[in-house]
Amino acid sequence: MRIPMRLIPDVLKSLVSPRLVEGDPLPPDDRVVAGSVLALNDLYQTQAPKLLRYFARRADRQDANDLMQESFARFVDATAAADRVIEQPEAYLNRIATNLLRDRAKTALQRSLARHVPADEESLAGPDIVAALEARDLLNRIQNALMRLGPKTRDIFLAHRVDGFSYSDIAKRTGLSVKGVEWHMTKAITHLDRVLRSR
Repeated sequence: MRIPMRLIPDVLKSLVSPRLVEGDPLPPDDRVVAGSVLALNDLYQTQAPKLLRYFARRADRQDANDLMQESFARFVDATAAADRVIEQPEAYLNRIATNLLRDRAKTALQRSLARHVPADEESLAGPDIVAALEARDLLNRIQNALMRLGPKTRDIFLAHRVDGFSYSDIAKRTGLSVKGVEWHMTKAITHLDRVLRSR
């Protein structure tokens, strides 16, 4: 029977606390000998703080206590399963702790590999380089076409299309009539259209 990890300290205390006194019946032969329980309690008292520090350095601090309890549970299972005496219990307990961490690392690796998706199987969204190059080329062509316009026509076109001024506002600022502003706008749009069509 396996002892739940959270109950190991309580089990050890309950096994140690009832002492035999003169006249008490002896326990059956298949029960744990009091000397081995005392040895296990001593081992727990001396090794539990060391295991906690060991696990706290190598795993998440919140898991250190659970790992320490699991180590002792496995130790108790190993000693009870074969009714064998472990000659170096500290070393055996340390090996259990190391194996627990190794098993946990293998499990984490297997989970990570199970969730892994190769990059060539996944459609990765990113900037469309061809579209970016075409947009930059178009912008350069528009800029060059605007530079070939006369300064007054260019200023009127930019004031309307970029700055958002109306024809009447531009007319007031430049001293032209609204018809004059329309003529400059038509000239600029025709020039840009011609340049953009002649790819």
